[in-house]
Amino acid sequence: MKPGGPGGEGAGDGDEAPPLLTRRAFLARGLIAGAAAATALDASALRADVPVTPASLLQPDRTASMTISCFIRYEIDPFQREAFKEYAENWGRIIPRCGGHLLGYFLPYEGTNNIAWGLIAFDSLAAYEAYRARLKTDAEGRKNFAFSQEKRFILKEERNFVEVVDGTFGIPAVKG
Repeated sequence: MKPGGPGGEGAGDGDEAPPLLTRRAFLARGLIAGAAAATALDASALRADVPVTPASLLQPDRTASMTISCFIRYEIDPFQREAFKEYAENWGRIIPRCGGHLLGYFLPYEGTNNIAWGLIAFDSLAAYEAYRARLKTDAEGRKNFAFSQEKRFILKEERNFVEVVDGTFGIPAVKG
């Protein structure tokens, strides 16, 4: 299936669509791959002006560095899903401007309806601390924090910093 998905660009052009994953399986694979990909990229790949595509992540000239990913788990009010979506979309402009490589925000779709995720990559914990300092002085960032506090759609937030284990990323399945 071409980009755009069902009913979007590429739909109905005669191409046979691959089997679809459940939303849960898709999100699980995406979150794991996103965190692993971010921690396996070299520093030039974390620049906002360098697009990262699935194909580029598997190029052999990508060298691993000590980048980290901030894995944010949100417990959200499921009745305020749209407010969280707006909050996440706002970070799409703010995070790159403040120095983070935004891998994405993910809303619940199937299964648990109150857990959302955010993934942001950094060169190091020091780079993360510099990002946090810039974020505190960013007017739109402060406004987005105030929006979340006013609407109270985030009930709990957990942050974990992860790095890829050498020799475990991008290993294809053995065909047997």
